[in-house]
Parts: sequence; structure tokens; C-alpha cells
Amino acid sequence: MRTAREVYLDNYAASPLLPEARDAMLPFLGESFGNPSSLHGRGDAAREAVEEARSRVAALIGAAPEEIIFTCNGTEANNLAVKGITAGSRRKGRHIMVSAVEHFSVLHAARSLEKQGYELELVPVDEYGRIDLGALRSLMRDDTILVSVMLANGEVGTIQPVAEAACIAAERGVPFHTDAAAAAAHLPIDVESLGVQALTLSSDLLYGPQGVGALWVRRGLRVIPLLDGGVQEGGRRGGTENVAGIVGMGVAAELARERMTERSAHLRGLRDALIAGLPARVDHVHLTGHPVERLPWNASFVVEFIEGEGMLLLLDQQGVAVSSGSACTSRALKGSHVLTAMGVPPERAQGSILFSFGPQNTLQDVDYVLEVFPPIVERLRQMSPLYAKFLKERG
Repeated sequence: MRTAREVYLDNYAASPLLPEARDAMLPFLGESFGNPSSLHGRGDAAREAVEEARSRVAALIGAAPEEIIFTCNGTEANNLAVKGITAGSRRKGRHIMVSAVEHFSVLHAARSLEKQGYELELVPVDEYGRIDLGALRSLMRDDTILVSVMLANGEVGTIQPVAEAACIAAERGVPFHTDAAAAAAHLPIDVESLGVQALTLSSDLLYGPQGVGALWVRRGLRVIPLLDGGVQEGGRRGGTENVAGIVGMGVAAELARERMTERSAHLRGLRDALIAGLPARVDHVHLTGHPVERLPWNASFVVEFIEGEGMLLLLDQQGVAVSSGSACTSRALKGSHVLTAMGVPPERAQGSILFSFGPQNTLQDVDYVLEVFPPIVERLRQMSPLYAKFLKERG
């Protein structure tokens, strides 16, 4: 039986749409329904709205508006980066490097290219999920044509040393892509300071609408389109633009820039309260990811002797919505590739749980989790043969 209280802590999977973004979208879902490619008044209004949103998204990362390509989501943007950049550089080589903890939209895109004859190198990470810069340097080759390392990992929260990694790639003249979807609403980003050539954004992780994303591509970098069609997005992504979604993403990007300091401080307080409180109340709970260099909204753990699915279901009965690892793998019932790359033993990785905070959350939400979570763990451990074995061996 579900409780009447609802605490939503799965903001990495889906977050509430900002009211300002929703209100800006509404006209383009109604009377302002024009196609940006049309040469009349309605088309002009739609095109102007798209270009205003492009400028707002560009301003969030310190880029030029004409370098922004709108896509249907972050996954498409990552695919366009990985496949489009390599296709544009295939005469130079076929060696691709990505970190071992990338989002599946990068990893699977790279695996797809591997089946087509490209060579894929997974850059190892340490126990916190940070890439090994020495390995990146030593594994790079003369025929390396792309390096992709995410700015921050949404599953365990670890922030990557992207500027340092991009500098290593630049020494060899290799294009560098970073997936900044999980970080852009909460960490200041300047593409010039990072030294990257391509960067992915996702509207929903900016608290904008779902179904919209963007890829920033530095002027001069050749990217082959994934979609054949018209000349939209400068000929780099065919298809009629999702005007309402793009407008919403633009507003969300502008508000992210304006509210970042205050928003991140609020989320960091909630994160730290849970990180301090949970292990104090439950034995054999371990924080995953870097203890300091981590996203302000992310509190991720592994709980020994039980599985993440059981925790999710029982927390849901108490009105608490969380996830176990990435939202893209939570229904797969497989061990997290991120935790595996970090060296977390499989039996521990099965007990992963992610609490992802949003601006709507409060300290009362944290207190409620700290109240209901310990009895859930105790209940599951009483049914766990692994825990029974542990108690027996401990004597």
C-alpha cells in the first residue's frame, strides 16, 4: 500500500518542466504553429523564436549561436557527435577513444562504429570514476580521430577533468567531444576554457521539455549529418524543427545561467545532508563517485547484501521515487557498466541506488528518506542469503 506522501528524487531520469519554459512554449503549440522554413509571417515568427532560443543556449556555454545544432534529445546529439565527427575524419584514421563510463548513447554509438571497422579504445577510470589522464595520453595514436569524455557522470556524480583531457587531445590535433548533459544546469561551462570541439546538451536536464537536445560544434569542425532531409540547422540536421520544444529549451538554458549559483547551493545542501545521514543510519552503505568533485544534485550509493530493484520497489511504496544506476539501464536488470569500470565488485554493484535532487526538493524530503530507508534495508537483508552468510561468517 502506497503512502500519501510523495518525494520525487529521480530528477536525473526526468525532472519537472519549469513554469517559465512551459508558458513560453504554449503559443507554439497553438496559434503560432508556423514552420521556420516557410517564407511567410507565421514562418518568420517561428524562425525568430528558434534563433532566439539558439542564442540563449549558446550563451549558457559561451558559444556562438550559429554553432548550435538542435536535435531531438541528448542521445541524438551524442550520436551525431560520435558518428558525424568520425565520418568527417575517416580519411585520417579509424581509432576512437571514449571513457569507460560514458552514457550508452556514446558507448553504443562507438560500438556501432566498431562493427563497421573502426577501432574502439575504452579509457580506464579510477575507483571514483575519473579517467586516467596518463592512460589517455599513452593510448592515443597517430590515427586517433576522436576522443569523447563526459563532463560529469550522472550515475555516480563524478566530474571529469575534461579541460586537462582536451589539452592532451589538442597536442595531437584530435577533436574532443564532451557530453555535458548532466552538468550544464549546475556547473558553469565555457567551451573556450574547456578546449573542446563538440559538446552535448539535453533540454530535460536543464529543466526544459523532454524531446529536445543540442550539439555545439566548433566552427570549422566537419560533421557529417545523420539524417538526410532538408537544409535545416545549417544543413547539419534535416527535418522540421520542434519549435515549441526548442523555445522551452532556450528559456530553460537562460534560467540555468541566471539561477545556477543559487540552485547549485540549494542542491548541494540536500546532497550533503543525505550523504552524511544515510551511512550513519545504515551499516554497509558506501558512497559511489568522487567525494568532492561531484555534481551538486547527485547522491549515489551501493548497499551491501541486497539488490537495487528491491529498494526501489519498497521505497516507491513509501512514496519515494529513486533509480538504480542510469535510467537507461534500470529496466535491464544488469550490473552498471559505470560501477564495473570503477572496480566495484558485482555483488555490491547490484545494490546501487541513486538519489537525484531537483530545485523542488527540500530538507524535509531528506529527513523522510532517512526515516523510511533503514527499515527497508533491514527488511530486505532479513531475506538475503548473502547477509545471512555474512552474519554467520562474522560469528
